[in-house]
Formats: sequence, structure tokens, C-alpha cells
Amino acid sequence: MSKFNAINPASLICRIWKTKAALTAAAVIIATVAALLGGVWHSEVYADSPTTRASQSPDASSQALRRYTLQLLHILSDADANKWQRYRRAMPHCAAAPAYLDEINANNDVSPLDATLIALTEDLCADLDQRLDEARTVGLLMNEPEAMIGYALIPGGFNNYTHLIDHIGRVVHSWQSEKRTSHGKLLDNGNLLQYSIGPNPENPDIPDRSISEVAPDGNVVWQYTHNPHTDWLHHDFFKMPNGNVLILMVGGKTREEAIAAGRNPDIVPSSGVDYDYIIEVRPTGSEGGEIVWEWSPWDYLVQDFDASKENYGDPSEYPELIDINFLAETPISPVTGRLDWLHANAIDYNPELDQIVMSPRQYNELWVINRSAFTEEAPMRSGRNSSKDDALLYRWGNPSAYGHGTAADQQLFRQHHTQWIAPGLPGAGNILVFNNGWGFGEEQRRFYSSIDEIVPPVDGYGYRREPGAPYSPPEPVWTYTAETPTDFFSRIGGGVQRLPNGNTLISETTSGNLFQVTPDGKTVWQYVYPMDGDTPLKQGEQPSPFNPAGVFNNAFYRAYWYAPDYPGLQKYDLTSGDTIELYE
Repeated sequence: MSKFNAINPASLICRIWKTKAALTAAAVIIATVAALLGGVWHSEVYADSPTTRASQSPDASSQALRRYTLQLLHILSDADANKWQRYRRAMPHCAAAPAYLDEINANNDVSPLDATLIALTEDLCADLDQRLDEARTVGLLMNEPEAMIGYALIPGGFNNYTHLIDHIGRVVHSWQSEKRTSHGKLLDNGNLLQYSIGPNPENPDIPDRSISEVAPDGNVVWQYTHNPHTDWLHHDFFKMPNGNVLILMVGGKTREEAIAAGRNPDIVPSSGVDYDYIIEVRPTGSEGGEIVWEWSPWDYLVQDFDASKENYGDPSEYPELIDINFLAETPISPVTGRLDWLHANAIDYNPELDQIVMSPRQYNELWVINRSAFTEEAPMRSGRNSSKDDALLYRWGNPSAYGHGTAADQQLFRQHHTQWIAPGLPGAGNILVFNNGWGFGEEQRRFYSSIDEIVPPVDGYGYRREPGAPYSPPEPVWTYTAETPTDFFSRIGGGVQRLPNGNTLISETTSGNLFQVTPDGKTVWQYVYPMDGDTPLKQGEQPSPFNPAGVFNNAFYRAYWYAPDYPGLQKYDLTSGDTIELYE
């Protein structure tokens, strides 16, 4: 808002306003101004429309200015002790002020009293902005003109809620499940597909996990679980165009099975080895489904430890295979007591290529595999395919994992949410990844996160690689980091999404921070999830820490953004309600 020439009465009033006795001073101001105006309080609000403004005479505009200023003063000095409610009621008046005040000034009908009121109004609104900026801690913190408008779907990491909010932070719909919602996606048909975790009465060490499709009214129309005594659902899923669902799974091999596959016995605990694999489930009825396709890394192993095994070989000569002895320093999972070998945390599907990208966090890589190497007639193969079509088509992020580099060549650090940028979006066909920047070894830690976009060396349905060299590209085509890199750091979790206007949505999991950045890295929208576990936060409060590792109780795994014309939104009223955060 532009400033007029300094006017001593307004400056004096504004200084009085900013004292600790602001409310009392404001009451004095109102009485003084009302006496000067020679009138009494008018309850009507100035109609801020071009038609109304144009039809008014300068004298009428001057009278409206006086009513307008008194209205603002009255709101801010309200006896209501809830300052946030006062601020919220005053904000629409400040938002309308620039056009209104410019029109008054353009009429050349600015008397000394009007000039004082104009200056007073501008100073009050500027002071209000400052107060909001200083005290606001949760909910919507920033909404610049460059931000993409639309709706954000935010699942509560430490509660049973999933909220759909508009771009100014108001709830338009919410779901509540019986279990904690890890994350969810809004489908084209308007249903919510979500991954939930709850207590398992049969085995407290292994939570009960499920994938559920939930209608807008909250009814579960389909649900898939897996026998928790053996394998279990893990982290991510993807609804395919054919209606099937890709699901990340965790399985286990005994110590004997791991050693038989060439694993060094020194790094195999007595309980065995965990590994991640992918299944494709065709939903049947309202519960369960048929597994029509499966891919397991256990079928594509190479190792140079035991020459007596069939899969013995130099990993550098077989980059399409997985070195079973890589990452000897991977920590033992405190939950299962078995070695957490891969810890895959994300999958995405490219229907044009019929390929899947997954994120094995412990390898600090992304892997691309070929779904069309299988058919429904022979969906599950065992052993290695000599054509190598169903092994790794492409890998990137840590060439030392296949013998083509050192720690100095590593570019991914315990990454999450690997994905292709969808057709029609800026950068379509490129791969985005949330690069956490944290690991266990000294050379695997940066202590800051980044968003990296790479251009994969696609050659038809394959990927180019020079013989004896690592997979390209040598570096990302685009990277986002904070201006001070350590200001953006999520040790675990994290999400990223390219938006239609070229912005990128980023989920900073550990702090519950969701924000948009422009292609040049400018933050233009920011929202801090205002839930402390199950409890909504009050404005001005901070979420409590969940653990000493920098995770807070407002953490959420991953959020998604939907443009107003997204088909799945058409099933909803989308009338904006109140905010999640409380103003008391």
C-alpha cells in the first residue's frame, strides 16, 4: 500500500496505537475522530464495487471514507479479547483499501481531515500485516500472485484425518478413518485412495496396514490388506489406468536363504533379511483382490562374494542386476529385527512406457523396471531372465552401487517420491525426486534436502549407457534448495509434485511444511499443517517435537495438489469452511 506524505496527527495516532495500551488508545482515537467528524458510528460497510464508487460524488466518497475508517478502528478496538478474530474481521477492509483510497485521492477532494484518515488507515493496515506476519505460526503463511490456485490434499501423519483445503487454507472436505492415514490420493472418480496403519492385536510388532478406496461420504468401497504374519504393505501405491493397483510390499528371507543367494554371512542377522517387492492387484468386490503381476529384486541378484553360486559375477559388468552385498552398513530395523536391505519408499507408473520407477532408499538410487516383461498368462517368474528385459532398465543416483563410482559420485541421499512428470506438465517425461540429504555414513549426509529433476537417457523403451560408464545424466537439469540450504531439510519422508503453471509443490515431511516454489526457486505459497497429533493448534502455537531427530507432531508423509478443473473434484461441494487451526 502506497504511503502519503507524512501527517503529524496520523503519525501520532499510529504511535499511540502501537503501545501496550493499544486497545485503550484505540478507543480514545475513535472517540476523538468521531467528534471531529461531527457524527456518530455508522454500522454499514462501504460497498467496494466499481459501480458504487463511480456513482458517488466527491462529498459522498469523503463521507464513505469516514465511515470506512471508523469501521476499521471499531473492529481493531473491539472489546473481544480474541485478537485473531479481530484481525480476521479487519483483513477484508485492508484488502479493499488500496483501490478505494486511490479513488479518493484521484478526486482531488482530499481535505486535511481526509488526508489524516487516509494515512491513519494505511498505517493501521500496515501494522496489522506486521502483527500477522510476526505471530502467525501455522496454517496459511504465504499466498503470492504467482502461486497455483487449487486444492491441497493433506493426510495427517499422526492422526486419522485427511483434509482437502483450498489455496487460502480453508477446509472444503475431510475424511476420518479408523486407522492412522499415512497418505492418500484423490482419484479421477472422486474417491480417496489411502494407505492406513493401525494396531495389530495379533502381532504388536507389525502394525495392521491397508489400502482403502473411500467415497466422498466416507464409505469404504474397496479395501486390500495382506497377511501380516508374513509380508506387509509398505509406504506407497499407484492406481493404474486399467483399474489395478500397484503396491509396494515387504517380504523376508531367512538367514539360510540369504546366504544361499550369495549374501555375506557376516552381514546377515539370525532373523534373516527384509526386502521390498511390487505386486499388481486387480480389485475384486469390496475387499481383497487378485495378484496378476509381481516383481521381486530377489530374482535379479549378482554378487562377487561366493564363486560357487550361479549368480557370481562382477557387479560392474551387470548394472542391470542388484548387488546383494551392497550397503553392508545398513542398520538393523528396530521393529522386525531383520536387516532392512532396500527400504523402498515410492513407486510410480508410466503408462506410455509401461514402466515403473521405484525408490530403494538404502541404495541411494532410483530404479526403472519393465512391467511389460511379464504377461497375465505368466505373471510371476522365478530366476533371472536371460534377456534382461525384466531386470533393471535404468538406475541413477549412486553409481557405486553397481561398481561404477565412489562416494564422491553419489547424488541421491536416502531419497523419496521418485516419479515421472506427467504428460502436459512442464518437464513432462523427466523424473522428479525428493532428495533428503541424509544417511548413516559420513559420506552419505549433507544435512539439507533438495528437489532434483533429471532427464533420463530414454532410447525408445530403453535407456542409453556408454560401455563401462555410469548411467547419465551427470547432474540434474533443475534443482531446488533453500537460499540457506540447511533451512530445508527433512531427514525422512518428503514429497514433490510438478504443477500445471510450472511451480513445484514440496512436502517437507518432518516439519509439516507444504510450499510451492517457482522455476527460479522463489517460495510463493506456504502452509504449515496445524495439527499436533490429534489436536488442532491455536494460531501462535508451535507443534511439539515427536522425537529428537527433528520430526514434529504435525508431520505428514506427502501431500498432493489438484487444479480446480480436476475431474475428481467435481463430486464435491467445495464450499470453503473454516480453517483447521483455531483462533483464540
